[in-house]
Amino acid sequence: MGAALPKPVQPAAPTYNPEFDKPWRDFKWDQKSELKKHLEEFSLSNPDVKHIRILVAGPIGAGKSSFINSVNNVFQGLITSEAPANSSSSHGESFTTTGHYISRGKIPLVFVDIMGLEPEALAGSQPEDIIKAVYGHVKDGYKFDKSKPLSHKDQQYTSDPSLSDQAFCLVYVLPANTVSMTDDKLFDKLKIIRQRISEKAIPQVIVMTKVDEACPLVNKDLKKIYYSKKIKEKMQICHDKLGVLMCNIFPVKNYHEEIDTNDKVDVLILKALDQIVRLADDRLFNSSGTLLN
Repeated sequence: MGAALPKPVQPAAPTYNPEFDKPWRDFKWDQKSELKKHLEEFSLSNPDVKHIRILVAGPIGAGKSSFINSVNNVFQGLITSEAPANSSSSHGESFTTTGHYISRGKIPLVFVDIMGLEPEALAGSQPEDIIKAVYGHVKDGYKFDKSKPLSHKDQQYTSDPSLSDQAFCLVYVLPANTVSMTDDKLFDKLKIIRQRISEKAIPQVIVMTKVDEACPLVNKDLKKIYYSKKIKEKMQICHDKLGVLMCNIFPVKNYHEEIDTNDKVDVLILKALDQIVRLADDRLFNSSGTLLN
């Protein structure tokens, strides 16, 4: 009986490399002081507008309020919680919109956080309510009610908004760790909003949060964010679903459990904020003193 033939050696399965050989987006990690100084000294193009309004929208739990707080953390150099992370009522039926001034009003912008979007047709903020808020028809203190969209007959409806009432940039906050599983119905709502306000050339930015929860590589080292294949994939999903340019999509890590600020977290937030302010001010300048709607 002949000797048994040796079993063929199976080639080893290729090992997946979670990072690119070089960063796919150039990013200067030492620009924190430069960005912070630019924003602190920024003057709006229209002297009649003291604070430009930025509307923040996104699904429940995406980190909208945490992003606003994180921006304040950067400028104050400590952990703050000026924008409550859970502002909805105990039953989740209503949400009172409030303008959040950055660094106690020293930075010339105000974030307006609204009720979180939900996939169901009548759940969460309605697209029409968000569009009205962009165009300045919604007064601060209005209580959004998911069962009853704002009407021009309501006391909290502004029929003749000023430039200071209007938002000149819409920021979508989307969580990187779950964006690929987000219900298409929710993206359909966002696309309705995007299409309507794009008609008025209102700039739109995506702030992609929870990057550390989406990618172990980034969780270990935040500086790997632009080496990460996973983060680029998540940003591509945001682009494909909403049509926002990749150059206007910014992955960030919000402050959540930290008790001290961190330069790496800060510089990512500052870069996103710098682009938001530039885009918003460009739109304000091009408005030539006229209302958007």
